[in-house]
Amino acid sequence: MDLLLLSNSRNHGQEFLAHALDEIGDFLAGVTRLAFVPYALQDHDAYTGVIADALATCGVEVSGVQTAEDPRTVVEGAEAVFVGGGNSFRLLQRLQTSGVFEVVQRRVRSGELRYMGSSAGTNMASPSLRTTNDMPIVEPASFSTFGFVPFQINPHYLDPAPESTHMGETREQRINEFLEENDVPVLGLREGSWLRIADSAARLGGRNGARLFGREAAPREVAASEDVSGLLDVRPRFDAPAG
Repeated sequence: MDLLLLSNSRNHGQEFLAHALDEIGDFLAGVTRLAFVPYALQDHDAYTGVIADALATCGVEVSGVQTAEDPRTVVEGAEAVFVGGGNSFRLLQRLQTSGVFEVVQRRVRSGELRYMGSSAGTNMASPSLRTTNDMPIVEPASFSTFGFVPFQINPHYLDPAPESTHMGETREQRINEFLEENDVPVLGLREGSWLRIADSAARLGGRNGARLFGREAAPREVAASEDVSGLLDVRPRFDAPAG
């Protein structure tokens, strides 16, 4: 499989996808037809237009899956798919009900289709939706996602702010709650970071690094450009309470 998993689509002070455009251009090298999945936002056509503009310099033809009577045909005719960010619950539900889920999963796993995701689209690459930051504004049929990687990802990861007076859970606390019930590593991708995966190799990209959480080990920093291929060998266990 060939995957590019972005934490976010826009960095503060930059245009859409500008912070990762060099990496995206390398990832899409040789691709002429890209299927865009806009289901995480409500206005599919406007979202597709934003993506087409952002990728104009990459030399790809961007087609939104919503433009076809059967959206699966757009994915079948593409060389790469980009699943955009927004609300992860809405995205997963629409993927399930449209039939796009099965086509993307099959073609990416077979190596026929390159997969790019950002935010909610990156959540979809993990085995489960359970480490999303989003509210469940709709109810998908299940929390099972594509499972292209065997570990969980938390996009937009925010470090605890010691000076904050906010009394709600930090992102770290929420991830630790997840690990109390599930034995699966969680990679917290900070803004501006991404994960590039090709077959059995995985490497962190971007500038801000990541934080890796696991049930049996203290959280650790993952530096930009660090090789994290070992994560591709983990065996996740869900609903496996500690103790």
